[in-house]
Amino acid sequence: MWRRLGVLDLIRIGLLVLGLVFVATGLLPWDDAVTSLSHIGPLLVFLVAIIVLAELTKEAQVFDAIAARMAVLGRGNYAALFFLCGIFASIVTIFLNLDTTAVLLTPVMLALAAKAGIAALPLAMTTIWLANTASLLLPVSNLTNLLGMQKIGLDAQEFAARMWAPQIAAIAVTMAFLWVFFWRRGERRDLRYTPPLLEPVADRVLFWAASFGCVLFVVLLLLEFHVAVAATPAALVVVGAFLLRARERLTWKLIPWQLVVFVTGLFLVEPTLSGNGLSALMTSLIGGEGDPYRTAAVGAALSNVINNLPAFQAVATVIPDLDQDRLLALLVGTNVGPLVTPWASLATLLWFESCRRHDVKVPMRRFLLTGAGLALVGLLATVWALVELG
Repeated sequence: MWRRLGVLDLIRIGLLVLGLVFVATGLLPWDDAVTSLSHIGPLLVFLVAIIVLAELTKEAQVFDAIAARMAVLGRGNYAALFFLCGIFASIVTIFLNLDTTAVLLTPVMLALAAKAGIAALPLAMTTIWLANTASLLLPVSNLTNLLGMQKIGLDAQEFAARMWAPQIAAIAVTMAFLWVFFWRRGERRDLRYTPPLLEPVADRVLFWAASFGCVLFVVLLLLEFHVAVAATPAALVVVGAFLLRARERLTWKLIPWQLVVFVTGLFLVEPTLSGNGLSALMTSLIGGEGDPYRTAAVGAALSNVINNLPAFQAVATVIPDLDQDRLLALLVGTNVGPLVTPWASLATLLWFESCRRHDVKVPMRRFLLTGAGLALVGLLATVWALVELG
């Protein structure tokens, strides 16, 4: 079994083991550990439900059908396809979580590139950049948003009301960078592409059941149900359809145990470190004057060093509850900023693995430089929108 585990899996397990050691040795008091883990119970339910929903939606060929129809709708025009892909990736990220975009939408886009004879790198970069930068609008869009909801003191609709302007700014800057560095004629070489032939879905019942499940999830969110409550029945609808039509596809691999292990370990390790000097360091980094630009910059820089989830937890710990401006600025930093290093976000790590499996070469120097430029400009524009318009 250990041989089948990748490096990332071993890191996740190691983080959980380290957290358990902290509890066993008393470095993290038992009551503090119970309190910390009680906060993530509903979060873990949501993660399992939304990943199962997304995985089965992909199996039902919903994403494939939408991607193929986008290419047909573009009629060989790269500019039209560019905007359609940007809208599609943004919607998937906003409503179905950034990891869905990175893990499930990336292979769909790469398959579309092969069918239509399109260069794969522009489509791949569209998915990963928008997976990060389009994850500001709703609590469900990014795990960091969910982690911060209790401290921020906003419900889903109030959160969206504060973040709509920053989200538009982040997507606009991302689309501009995508066009200049990956999609324009000088970068892609071809003038037009050949729209692929539409293929019928294998099972229309599964297709429509999965589509209904996704719509049900969005409707329940709009009705202000908790994210775990909204995701669970939506996932059960699709699981029920697969039980009737394709039981063999319901395997334990659908359960995102890696995310569950990682988040549980994180919520044991972070409070231990915060109680032993980390909080003092974070306080000195963000300062006491409440500058949202500085807070976002610290969140972005730390994300590119240690990953955005522990970065958010470490900085959020030292920001007072209900200090909405700084907490939202921190979310901008940890959502829009993790674009430089491959390990800056879990989504980016998963995306690199998907590109490797599909033999798509990602020029590392180009990835780092363009990502740094987008992170810098995107942070400035997004924090400005948060402060002035949010």
